[in-house]
Amino acid sequence: MSLARFFVLTVVLSSGGALALEPPWGDEKTLRQRMRLESTSVCTDGQEHYAVVMPTDDGKFQFFYGDGRRFFEIPRPADVRLPGYLFFEPRFVDTNANDNYYGRDLRPYGAIRLNAEAKTCTVRCGNRDTPFTVLEPAKARELLRQATYEPSPRKYAPYALLRDPRGTYYLVDRGFHPSEQKAFRVFIGPRGNLKQQEMVNVISDSKGEIFSTKKGELQLLLDREQPSMWIVKKKNKTEAPPGAHPREPGAHLQRAGRVRGRPSGNAVRRAVSTYPAHSTSKMTA
Repeated sequence: MSLARFFVLTVVLSSGGALALEPPWGDEKTLRQRMRLESTSVCTDGQEHYAVVMPTDDGKFQFFYGDGRRFFEIPRPADVRLPGYLFFEPRFVDTNANDNYYGRDLRPYGAIRLNAEAKTCTVRCGNRDTPFTVLEPAKARELLRQATYEPSPRKYAPYALLRDPRGTYYLVDRGFHPSEQKAFRVFIGPRGNLKQQEMVNVISDSKGEIFSTKKGELQLLLDREQPSMWIVKKKNKTEAPPGAHPREPGAHLQRAGRVRGRPSGNAVRRAVSTYPAHSTSKMTA
């Protein structure tokens, strides 16, 4: 997939009336705000695809992308050990990247590399590097002042990925933004063909979480001390799914990737090839 298609696809998927963000430089009334704007660079491929690179106080970068009139925030990697020029983009896989960087797989990450002194900018998605042109500072500031800014269009992030002895996968994700992180979804099915389940309730306590479907027949227990399991209920009886120990009320699930926190991007991608692209764009390894 070309870089141009990446920018177009992401903008199309984001069209949902997102709330506007205040520019990082605000109204430019303070010296700090003006310095932030002056330190920000804008790169373009000359085809209305723009990348905004703003240095941050921790020595890394905050990125935005868009068409020059409307920009979207690119979430920064949660792991502070990762290089500041990376951004998560699992729709493109860099087969040459390090697959074990402090335990983190860098293959589903893209990059924006800016050399302000040399005035060069390169955007990488997957195995493809695309050179961008760095706008002159005055032109960049004019474009930035006139543009609008919106939060990342990313809607969901993976929460848990498990597999039972028969090869059925169980994916739990939740809202990506902090205000939506209690909005969970459950997908079940064989590799590459997971189906979304209708949820009715989520119970979370010190022991773990239970995700109940609309019919109340399936519950996923993500326990912090015991193996995770699915519990099937029929006619007020608890029946063990295939592969479970006959004395245990459920089938133990193997962990595919990391269960607590976020599962690995590669594990999710392998298991759920039919997972919507606009949802995978929010997966954090």
